[in-house]
Amino acid sequence: MAPHGDEPGALFEALLQARSAIHPVFPELPKPAAAATVAFDETRWFTKLQLAGVDRVSQLAVAAADLAWRDASLSIADADPERVGVYAGCGMGGAAALEAAYRGNGRVSPLTIPAFMPNAPAAHVAMRNGVLGPVLTYSVACASSSVAIAEAAKAIQRGEVDIAIAGGSEALIVPGVVLAWQAMQTLATFQPGEAAGAVRPFASDRSGFALGEGAAFLVLESAERARRRGARSYATLAGWGLSSDATHLTKPDAPGQARALRQALRQAGLQPREVGYCNAHGTATRIGDVVERNALAQVWGDDFESLRVSSTKALHGHMLGAAGAIEALITVLALHRRQLPPNANCGEIDPACRMNLVMQGDSAAPALEAAMSNSFAFGGTNSVLLFRRA
Repeated sequence: MAPHGDEPGALFEALLQARSAIHPVFPELPKPAAAATVAFDETRWFTKLQLAGVDRVSQLAVAAADLAWRDASLSIADADPERVGVYAGCGMGGAAALEAAYRGNGRVSPLTIPAFMPNAPAAHVAMRNGVLGPVLTYSVACASSSVAIAEAAKAIQRGEVDIAIAGGSEALIVPGVVLAWQAMQTLATFQPGEAAGAVRPFASDRSGFALGEGAAFLVLESAERARRRGARSYATLAGWGLSSDATHLTKPDAPGQARALRQALRQAGLQPREVGYCNAHGTATRIGDVVERNALAQVWGDDFESLRVSSTKALHGHMLGAAGAIEALITVLALHRRQLPPNANCGEIDPACRMNLVMQGDSAAPALEAAMSNSFAFGGTNSVLLFRRA
């Protein structure tokens, strides 16, 4: 469930064409704000009675997980429900429920707590599908759902579960959250009529990111199990890296990011030159983009020019807890289709961010065999997912 639609193919085509989903929101706020929102019809998944106490963040999660199950040609009947797990990332939980409670003039719904708790999306996915195995939530800011996918892969590798539904959800486009991010001075500024191009990763004139909402889930299983049931495999999760900067709560650190990158490469048994594409964290902040570029340059060394890079946040916004999942999905599709989404809105590359950025119209990657997705979070957690072609 993304701002560009609920079909992965439609999402990827929109990104290839550099179509931005970012638009102005909340004109009543003191400063202009923009975000990428989902056109979501909750009645496709919920009755009016079922919606009571279910925040938008959980609604999106249920819908995205259902679409993933269908695409994988799976149902809970295809496995022992005690051997199925849900691994979900969520950074801020039910922001709409919390906003309503704060603005309710003393009238607070008794369902506010279960609606906004961060583990509600995972719980609703489990209840909807009858999952009886581990149902876990990872709240690691921008790395939440990337970490969830890595943890799901570990559980399958260790034989704890046979099938994992792994990803994340976030729905935080409410005035209070937008005001809080504006106060941090991390959101992009823009002139009237220019919201769609406000986010410019790695560009000289970048000014920050725009928030986004959405949900994405991947179905993970062992290669042996997938072959046995004749599953369509989009990619293999070959490696993952997790590290901590342990330096600053909000300022990123290149050595910390480089540790996660090297760890993912080691686990996958790949050399840097064998990875052809990176879906960068790329938040278009003044400091963050330079740090990420330097971390990639440290690890790739003389092969840095062979790595093609783009940040799709320019088009779908920064989904925080769901960012790792949606960007992992995009990376998998890039690998599966051997096409790369462009680094949109970058008219002039910042000299400090110089690298082989994917430009619009230059999407072909006929030899692409491995690609990765970076998620670098507030709190200093770095998560890298590395995929190989199936």
